[in-house]
Amino acid sequence: MSEIAATTVHEAYAFACMKCGYGWEQSYEIEHHVDVHGHAFVVYTADGERVPSPLSTPTCANCGGHVVRIMRAGRVAGVQELLRKQQTPQTSETSAKDRTVSTAATPERHWRLSDLLHPFHRR
Repeated sequence: MSEIAATTVHEAYAFACMKCGYGWEQSYEIEHHVDVHGHAFVVYTADGERVPSPLSTPTCANCGGHVVRIMRAGRVAGVQELLRKQQTPQTSETSAKDRTVSTAATPERHWRLSDLLHPFHRR
């Protein structure tokens, strides 16, 4: 046997590209191993595929850029939910005219960096 698996942990991160503003989240299984010489090493997998460490050189899935901000999981989803709530009428006093909205599919929104980071900006 050439290695011994020590532990496996599950981690998730949120990412925001500083070049194009694209935001995404990814979960990882992180396997901590020790080789026969006693040297520790780590293997990252995402969706069953071995991947490089997301902390070393993350790559934007949208533009291929490498200037990516890494945040705790839930940041991108949290901002998307906040923006969705802001676009939805919040009061029950909406007139019948306002309630008759087109049922056409809403176009997919491209998330800008400012959209992702604005709610977390300290005032």
